[in-house]
Amino acid sequence: MSTVQRFIQCNQFAVVGASPSRSKFGNRILRWYQSNHLPVIPVNPKENSIETLDTIASIDELADPKHTGLSIITPPKVTLEILKKAKALGIENIWIQPGAEDAEVLNYCSQANLDVIAGGPCLLVQGPALLPQRSRL
Repeated sequence: MSTVQRFIQCNQFAVVGASPSRSKFGNRILRWYQSNHLPVIPVNPKENSIETLDTIASIDELADPKHTGLSIITPPKVTLEILKKAKALGIENIWIQPGAEDAEVLNYCSQANLDVIAGGPCLLVQGPALLPQRSRL
């Protein structure tokens, strides 16, 4: 099973970098999960709720990190810290959205042996084609 196929079959999803601004990708990704009826948690330390969903301040607050797909939409320096925390929590399903990575982030993923989706397609582009695979669960 590919990394992308494994990702879409997670029990729940978390959007790190979820934004209350509908023009930001952190909000658009969150709404994509919502519009496809996928269980999603916005992660934002400054907001109490986004798009009617209660937020958590950090991925440390995830109830079931091992079975959570993490969508990361943050600046690369923040992404790197999120990845270190995700590794410690045992999160294995990570989609780094375009622009949230840099050479340092990709190097860390390689060194830490994290099998992530990075440097490539956005969930908004590739996600719709993955949904039929999820329905076969």
